[in-house]
Amino acid sequence: MRISGLATGMDIDQMVKDLMTAERVPLDKLSQQKQTYEWQKDSYRELNTMMSDIRTAASSMRLQSGYNAYKSTSSSTAVKATATSASLAGSYDVTVNELAQSAKLTSGQAITNEAGTSAKGTDKVLKSTETASFQITNSKGQIASINITASDTFKSLAEKIAGAVDDGTGESLGMRASFDNTTSRFFISSKAMGGDESFTLSGFSDTTIENRILGGAANTAQGKYGSVTFDGITVDNLKINATMINNLKLDLVQKGTATVSVQSDTQAPFDMIKSFVEKYNEFVDKTQTLLTEKKYRDFPPLTDAQREDLTDKEIELWEEKAKSGLLQSDSTVRGIVSDMRNAWMSPVSGVPSGELNMLSQIGINTGAYQDGGKLFIDEAKLKGALEQKPEEVMNLFTSGTDGIGDRLYDSVNKGIDQLGKKAGTPGTLIDSSFLTTRLKNLDDQMNTWEDKLATIESRYWKQFTAMETAMDKMNQQSMWVQQNLFGGM
Repeated sequence: MRISGLATGMDIDQMVKDLMTAERVPLDKLSQQKQTYEWQKDSYRELNTMMSDIRTAASSMRLQSGYNAYKSTSSSTAVKATATSASLAGSYDVTVNELAQSAKLTSGQAITNEAGTSAKGTDKVLKSTETASFQITNSKGQIASINITASDTFKSLAEKIAGAVDDGTGESLGMRASFDNTTSRFFISSKAMGGDESFTLSGFSDTTIENRILGGAANTAQGKYGSVTFDGITVDNLKINATMINNLKLDLVQKGTATVSVQSDTQAPFDMIKSFVEKYNEFVDKTQTLLTEKKYRDFPPLTDAQREDLTDKEIELWEEKAKSGLLQSDSTVRGIVSDMRNAWMSPVSGVPSGELNMLSQIGINTGAYQDGGKLFIDEAKLKGALEQKPEEVMNLFTSGTDGIGDRLYDSVNKGIDQLGKKAGTPGTLIDSSFLTTRLKNLDDQMNTWEDKLATIESRYWKQFTAMETAMDKMNQQSMWVQQNLFGGM
């Protein structure tokens, strides 16, 4: 039991609180140190995330496909051409001779219902007392029997045709079918295209059902192969209206002739390089701020007790200074920036004499010293190099293991690994980094101090309680003496 100043009249609670404030100084220092490490860890991890974005961009710069970019145009709507990274620049004559078609059958005339008017999909095919049947045979020899009941409408009959399966194997015949309300006709076709696709409707149980499907049209449909001529070379037997010729994807739209032009697309590699430079410069800006910002040693992290005495704005301003300079002149960060700068600016070895081997030759240079190594692009010069010497620009970035793309990728990977060892890698479950280990050690020390402070506080209360108890006894004895000495007067 704690006795708080009943005998002495002293504010024991406040006295213990003041004593414990002094005792908590070592724990507060550990807490402030922990907060500093956590802020440093956040800064390192922010840089690590930025470098992950840079690595993604650098990955594309290592591949020749990123520089072998071409665009194509077609002089008519007959064909749509799409260039690939392996396309060859030039002009090509393309003629679409025939489009591939599925086997198609359409009712020869508008179908009438039982009332003698143009049929709708919701109308019944037969009288309520009738049934009917017929067969569908496709080019594979598969046969499906279609049974029509009194409840079938023109729409449900189309659905049965579309879902037709072989009577023996249950395998789909690969059909499509619909009934059109506007024209009152069935539209039936095979799913696949090509001259080897066909189907036949036969075995009608009566002429009524035959007329209400075919409408006088032939009962057999045959598909067609597609055909295209590319610079005098004819490609037949196409089962789809698309093909790849000379690494150029051709989509056949309609019969006709077109001139397809393929030329180097400098915009794609230009945008790729520019995007990387922008991400790199953002990283340089961030690191320069962290490396050079002032450290305010008189503004350590606030303790919980100090926060209680400040407004939110005062806390914000204090922490702004407390967080400043946490990575000032940090050797790890400085080394990463230096490695990346060297990867950019060092000449590329192994390229033929007289060809491009430095970024400055394509309009990419570092600025003044105070810019911290940021890169600046002469866009006109870079585009000119991509247009006039596309292969040399490609070799500059992708040549063997010494190309700038590979060097940057390796440098970024190395930096990510270094930051990971320092503060852990975002998104990973296991973290044995330097700062995480430090934080765990601080947590252990703080837990030990919490236990120690609890013991110290308990001791103070025992001492004050003993003092209060003794003082209470003295007061009682004093009152007894007074009562006995002066009791008879």
